[in-house]
Amino acid sequence: MAASDSGTDDSLYPIAVLIDELKNEDVQLRLNSIKKLSTIALALGVERTRSELIPFLTETIYDEDEVLLALAEQLGNFIQLVGGGEWAHCLLPPLESLATVEETVVRDKAVASLRAVAAHHSPAALEQHFVPLVQRLAGGDWFTSRASACGLFSVCYARVSAPVRAELRQHFRALCQDDTPMVRRAAAYKLGEFARVVEVEYVKSDLIPMFVNLAQDEQDSVRLLAAEACAAVAALLPAEDMEQLVMPTVRARATDTSWRVRYMVADKFDMVVGRFVELQQAVGPELARSDLAQIFQALLKDTEAEVRAAAASKVNTEGGEELPYEAFPGRSSLVLQHEA
Repeated sequence: MAASDSGTDDSLYPIAVLIDELKNEDVQLRLNSIKKLSTIALALGVERTRSELIPFLTETIYDEDEVLLALAEQLGNFIQLVGGGEWAHCLLPPLESLATVEETVVRDKAVASLRAVAAHHSPAALEQHFVPLVQRLAGGDWFTSRASACGLFSVCYARVSAPVRAELRQHFRALCQDDTPMVRRAAAYKLGEFARVVEVEYVKSDLIPMFVNLAQDEQDSVRLLAAEACAAVAALLPAEDMEQLVMPTVRARATDTSWRVRYMVADKFDMVVGRFVELQQAVGPELARSDLAQIFQALLKDTEAEVRAAAASKVNTEGGEELPYEAFPGRSSLVLQHEA
């Protein structure tokens, strides 16, 4: 059909060219076509972009990873091209599909775009469109879907109703207990971020048990990420809750059988130490002397050079300087021994 036959034909031309190029055997041509999506959308207008272009893209998501990666990135910038925030939900179907693919970089980009699109949803639209997407991904048959879901809870939780928040916490708990290590890793990685938007009472009642379980996971890669989340969790708790809820996990992970986990504790030491200093001020200096000093000294004496180096590097940081020398008998000599 010639583009010059009629006005109708002219209006069909951009999408017809796109279809032809996306079916071309040349990967580079398909990639270039995806990178021109915004131009095509402008030519179509917002209504036809919503009714024709987005459904077409949703139905034809199969290609080389580099093409899918470009598509995931483009869709994150499509808000105005579909008519603004009121129509942001139109972008969810193709991004949901992209969030389930096998290639990690594509999934990560799709999740990043979904997070960007979520910001343009009203609270009502989040509950109507975005939260169901998160729930579908969280309950998906493939681990790729469930892993992607972990990165979406924090961007919608704060703006939905209390009953929906409760459902989201339940879904996140299930992901923390998933049979697949890759999903538990994703949950551990996003636990600290999620904790920042959850009410303190539910951090203590819901998220701390998740944190403790992940920190005891059979997979050291999961325990490592839980140790990394410790600083974020610690920052949210009142000082009086620190000893009971956080210190046992910090203490246990500082002597973990995996040197990578011990390294993470050492690397995050100065970030959590500020909260522990507040706790010291609240309950007296004995806690810092009995717990923090033991942890710090053990890390400085670790059998792995990488762990010792990470611990020593924290001595002169802002967090490390907050701890009084008297709380760490022999700290200076231990550091000198390490440097020697």
